[in-house]
Amino acid sequence: MQFLKKNNTLIAKHNGETLRIEAWGENSLRVRAVMDPEMYDENWALSEPIKISRADVEIAEEKHWVGNGSWDTVPIASITNGHLKAVVNFAGVITFYRDDKMILREYFRNYDGTLSKESRCLKFISREWKGVIGGSEYQLSVRFESNDGEKIFGMGQYQQKYMDLKGCTLELAQRNSQVSVPFLVSSLGYGMLWNNPAVGDVTFGKNETVWTARSTKQMDYWITAGDTPKQILQQYTAVTGRAPQFPEDEMGLWQCKLRYRTQQEVLDVARRYVREHIKIDLIVIDFFHWTVQGDWQFDPKYWPDPKAMVDELHSYGIKVVVSVWPSVDRRSIHFQDMLEKGLLIRTERGALQTYDYQGDCVEIDAFNPRTREYVWNVCKQNYYDLGIDAFWLDNSEPDYGVYDFDHYRYCKGPALSCSNLYPQMYSRTFDDNMKKLSRKPFANLLRSGWAGSQKYSNVLWSGDVPSTFESLYDQVQAGLNMGMAGIPWWNTDIGGFMSDDVNDPNFRQLLVRWYEFAVYTPIFRLHGDRGPYNIPKLDDRDFGGGYLHTGQPNEMWSYGEDVFRIMKKYYDIRIGMHQYLSSLFKEASENGSPLMRAMFYEFPDDPQCWNLQDQYMFGDKLLAAPILHLNQYSRSVYLPQNAKWKEQRTGTIFDGGQYVVVDAPIDYLPVFEKL
Repeated sequence: MQFLKKNNTLIAKHNGETLRIEAWGENSLRVRAVMDPEMYDENWALSEPIKISRADVEIAEEKHWVGNGSWDTVPIASITNGHLKAVVNFAGVITFYRDDKMILREYFRNYDGTLSKESRCLKFISREWKGVIGGSEYQLSVRFESNDGEKIFGMGQYQQKYMDLKGCTLELAQRNSQVSVPFLVSSLGYGMLWNNPAVGDVTFGKNETVWTARSTKQMDYWITAGDTPKQILQQYTAVTGRAPQFPEDEMGLWQCKLRYRTQQEVLDVARRYVREHIKIDLIVIDFFHWTVQGDWQFDPKYWPDPKAMVDELHSYGIKVVVSVWPSVDRRSIHFQDMLEKGLLIRTERGALQTYDYQGDCVEIDAFNPRTREYVWNVCKQNYYDLGIDAFWLDNSEPDYGVYDFDHYRYCKGPALSCSNLYPQMYSRTFDDNMKKLSRKPFANLLRSGWAGSQKYSNVLWSGDVPSTFESLYDQVQAGLNMGMAGIPWWNTDIGGFMSDDVNDPNFRQLLVRWYEFAVYTPIFRLHGDRGPYNIPKLDDRDFGGGYLHTGQPNEMWSYGEDVFRIMKKYYDIRIGMHQYLSSLFKEASENGSPLMRAMFYEFPDDPQCWNLQDQYMFGDKLLAAPILHLNQYSRSVYLPQNAKWKEQRTGTIFDGGQYVVVDAPIDYLPVFEKL
């Protein structure tokens, strides 16, 4: 092993591998390795300028038992930045310490010519490079020792019931309703970013942790140490970016359904809200308002004067959002031009098709800056210049017909090597240009993102999830872990996306409970594909805004007077929290704190708070305990230590450090205020 010291950087060379560890932000280190001659100059999620940290790099020697009754002198090196220290031994194994207490160590079980207790004959090494046949990339696996008793949170959004990810295997890939944001927060006081957009997986096993990238040229991860989860998030978002200022006039209700088919339908809904004296902040025009995918324009048959529609909606104080998909139908007026110019995703074999929903489509190559410019110019002319305020960037994973990532290629390289970054690049098609044209805050709605997506005005939502209580439970975990992964702007389809019968009493109960929960989430948005599907199509064309089905009405009044009364009650609660919401969005911009917070985020010294996943803090003052089961009308709530808590419904004040059982009639979600 050869160690070199260069400014604030420790470099190690061993068996053809070059390892580089350097200070990168407060109490943080960036770790990279290559098997090639030089490091690759790609920062990925580490996009923010950093202050130069003065790291302490030391290279020394230590005695080591080599067998046959003898000892030898071997090299050892360390680098320290604030509270975080990394030590690299003679075999290249890295151990991390927080204030001299070990928090993470690479997994190594290889016989290396010594008889030390770390040596084994299993031939497992901490960083395993396997060449991809016929290419210049490697499949990389990086192993770490598993810490007993450790809890792991973050990593984005996975549709499962587990908030603590210890023991889980997670695919590092984007899918509809799955958002890979590979940053974790550990209960041991560190955070780690897997700074690699390659498709792969991670297993937080009981015996070892294994990160795998299926196609990459460089290992790259970043690790930080902090006294609290809040400090860890602050240090993480300092190097990856923070959410901008959220629009003050978008903190209320977003109205949406699958799907408003005509200009008149949109105006009728907006006018009804005006008559009901209910102010909605935005109305969303969903998919297939266009002619065919990739035209990115209103179908003039059903949207004859969109400028007049937008003007009327603006007169009511309602902003307008339109859906834009990254798919381009072969029938599109732009297909041949974009194909000729190399602006579309390529396939590695067989026919050129990446998406097949309602058309033979190829999706745009969002990694190509010329693609982003082309799509923006079309959308600016056909939407933005008409007064459209924001964009719903749906299918932003992208939603492949088949998730065979080894079949697709971008101008950046094979999809296996970088596909997780696609939704972020897609969002920048709009964010980069909208920021140039207006200084007013805005928010675009996306179905996917990656580490750092928070800085691109992205509101992420949890995708096309089913309308079940089990799914509602999963969304609580998803929202909390998205927040711990640095994504503060997040929401769900109220009631879930896929429901069979709006008249089912069980569905209406679910809808109410989901709606009450959504009041205490960052974005408050009604949406869903509501059955039964008995509404006739508008025409028999196989293209355009009229041919595709639509769901049942999905407005506040659509489910009967009893539901409307409860929705109006909780609408008023949401509007009444405006100043509080504004302060939470401001805090997210200032230090990276999420609005939905795991209990331990606010109470890290209360051991019980690290075990809770069915209640959460909404900001620093409100404890929300959603109802997550059918026909449940009471529930147990834990009130953290060292505080007094006031139940909002009864005004009863409780001491912290105890469980209490509270009633939860259909028109009440238990909420406690910290006094």
